[in-house]
Amino acid sequence: MSVIPRPEIIVGDDGLARCGWGASDPEYRRYHDEEWGTPQHDTVRLFEKVCLEGFQAGLSWITILRRRPAFREVFHGFDAAQVAVMTDDDVVRLLGDERIIRHRGKIEATIQNARATLELDVPIDELLWSFAPAPRTAPPVSFAEVPATTLESTAMSKELRRRGFRFVGPTTMYALMQAAGMVDDHLAGCHRSASAVAA
Repeated sequence: MSVIPRPEIIVGDDGLARCGWGASDPEYRRYHDEEWGTPQHDTVRLFEKVCLEGFQAGLSWITILRRRPAFREVFHGFDAAQVAVMTDDDVVRLLGDERIIRHRGKIEATIQNARATLELDVPIDELLWSFAPAPRTAPPVSFAEVPATTLESTAMSKELRRRGFRFVGPTTMYALMQAAGMVDDHLAGCHRSASAVAA
């Protein structure tokens, strides 16, 4: 596949073209190549994504990604049943844990989101994926074409809030859609874009 050089596409030392953000750091590269934009239906991983996207609000994603092992440890692997029974004492303990983002509201939201997840009348993957838009007809050429929110992410946010979830705004939910593969925002020319995968 020939790649038209563009600032937003970077060819790595392995010869693969990537979205520019995915070539900037080894951990980003692994995440870009193996996770971002890959359809995810595992209920534990989706619950994790809801929570970590909430933690990311106001921060760079690499900050969260580098702390993900610690987040998984302190939140019981994001097993919603175990997170749901965490107490105020756990919140205080986590506020002293420098390995994670020490934000009381986000920690409390994770516990509340676990409780809301357990109260769902459908599996969380079914609920979240019900808001997935129709696939793009062509990959975006530039990240200027990628929205921050969509009608679907706004509807998802509204429904999750109605069901008791927190830190699930429309922008955060669009980031979730990207991360969980509900939308494919890999740029044209990236080896992970739908057009490249289909070729």
